[in-house]
Amino acid sequence: MHPTTPAQPFDGSHDREIESLAEFDEVVAAHGTLSHFRVQSVDLTGRTDALLSVDTSGAVFLGCPMDPAAAARARAGGALVFPPVPGLPFDPYRGRVYSPDELFASLDEGYEATPDARTYAWFQRTKADGDIFGSMLRSIHDDAVSDALDELLAGAPVVGVMGGHAMARGTEEYAGAARLGRELARAGLTVATGGGPGAMEAANLGAYAAPFDAGMLTEALRILAKAPKFTPSVTDWARAAFEVRANWPGGGPSVAVPTWFYGHEPPNPFAAHIAKYFSNATREDGLLARCTAGVVFLPGAAGTVQEIFDNTTPNYYESRGEPSPMVLVDRAHWTERLPAWPLLRSLARERSMESRIALVDRIEEAPAALKRLGG
Repeated sequence: MHPTTPAQPFDGSHDREIESLAEFDEVVAAHGTLSHFRVQSVDLTGRTDALLSVDTSGAVFLGCPMDPAAAARARAGGALVFPPVPGLPFDPYRGRVYSPDELFASLDEGYEATPDARTYAWFQRTKADGDIFGSMLRSIHDDAVSDALDELLAGAPVVGVMGGHAMARGTEEYAGAARLGRELARAGLTVATGGGPGAMEAANLGAYAAPFDAGMLTEALRILAKAPKFTPSVTDWARAAFEVRANWPGGGPSVAVPTWFYGHEPPNPFAAHIAKYFSNATREDGLLARCTAGVVFLPGAAGTVQEIFDNTTPNYYESRGEPSPMVLVDRAHWTERLPAWPLLRSLARERSMESRIALVDRIEEAPAALKRLGG
């Protein structure tokens, strides 16, 4: 857009979003205006001259540090300026999803010192006192994370792997879930999980292991078995994962979508991209809605049962279009211990989703079942 050309109304497209200083400089150099752009959490204290000279009509600055004169000039020019919020352990206006290094920064001082743990403590405190300012910040944060996740996954074939947090490292079940994640990633699918420990971590680990030979996963599983669960020490549990990452840097990417609602469960460090939410309802619906290539449900408890039927409802009503594949793993678990399969099959009968569900005995059968169902 040339600076002498009248600004067009904002169309809501992601290409109007500026999420880094490099993008800011590119826009100013190419267009000579910031009119109707959205600038998210970019430190602009070194760009005062640009802010004093360009058109900012209709622009929105979300949590961008800037010189007071530049902020006043932007407001006078017709921009909305939402200043940074001091004293928070998280950025409510963030333009990108999290990385493991970001959430686990300061792990050397113990998990309690990390941004992840401090954000959970803030959440517990503000949730208890009912402060509307706190709830507003949580909502803004979660909406920003959803926007970033949409950008990240645009056009990607995403397969979800759901399962319980209780699956321990060092077990054959955990190793099987890791092999599943590796096979799905090697098939060109983007693996997405709930982001926590157990089966979720195993699937993210498998995707991380996808570029390496078989020996890497075997050795990684051995290292992780030294800290089987995140209790009693999240610190030891996380350090074992970062030891694996340090020994084999540059693993394959995957996505994790955890929540501080279950903040006693830490996110696993094997997903390259972590979209962590405060609202579990927003997280659950968003995770499943983005699994365009289907979902594999490993054995789990109440949370996994909830995910099965959260995914079933839009498939039943076709509210998201054509039903997506659903593969349940472990016949005894889903027909005897927690008989979700009979209900799922009854709901699917004589509907288009009937040809998109499957129950398999072993985890090794899941990829073929997913492919057979059209995932």
